[in-house]
Amino acid sequence: MYIDSHSHIYSNEFFNDTFEMLQRAGAAGVTTILMPAIDSETHERMFELEQTAQVRCLSMIGLHPCSVKEDYEKELKIIEQHLQQRKFVAIGETGLDFYWDVSYKEQQYRALEKQIQWALEYQLPLVIHSRNATQECIDMVAQYVPEGLRGVFHCFGGSIEEAQKIMNLGFFLGIGGVVTFKKSGLAEVIKNIGLEYVILETDAPYLAPVPHRGKRNEPAYIPLIAQKIADVLEMPVEKVAAVTTENSKKLFSL
Repeated sequence: MYIDSHSHIYSNEFFNDTFEMLQRAGAAGVTTILMPAIDSETHERMFELEQTAQVRCLSMIGLHPCSVKEDYEKELKIIEQHLQQRKFVAIGETGLDFYWDVSYKEQQYRALEKQIQWALEYQLPLVIHSRNATQECIDMVAQYVPEGLRGVFHCFGGSIEEAQKIMNLGFFLGIGGVVTFKKSGLAEVIKNIGLEYVILETDAPYLAPVPHRGKRNEPAYIPLIAQKIADVLEMPVEKVAAVTTENSKKLFSL
């Protein structure tokens, strides 16, 4: 059995075949799908899936760094209202993204700090997006680990040294389809760090694993990620499934 710890199944890419996509996920052994928030434009669709999906789907709440614009404080206010009204499995996805646009760099830092405070206040894990900003995110969360901050660096694709820094903070690494890409170097990282701090994710609809690379990703592809990790670590795929599922249950209090 598997947990997809990070999947945007509420996105428009799944609008026409949501039911079938979730059927395939269930058939692949995916028992739970965790849905990271992006911004207020997709909250309602995400919440709806919690109520209607035939696979257990659970929402996070947060503001994606690429959605941090002039009105980011308005977005944060909406998140705060949701936090006061209901429970979530995590704060996220949040973090820093210096790949697409650095126009709102300072605002990204402020939005991340606010969401770290919520993670501490509500005792929830933090789901970090760190594209072109891994060390910056490590530096940010390190300040709050002594206060009890915990979480995951989702879609991890960094170096062995960065992985070690993150694990030393007690944070997990979200490993997805990139581990199946020949030139990513992520398989070598996994070989060096093992499974203790690894959880599985698809980041669907993005970053589909081989042999579906370049196509739409979906939760049913989680076993392909697990199999690659099993091959790298020379262990049965069942052990990868068991350990990573327990890691997700531990982190997200499932």
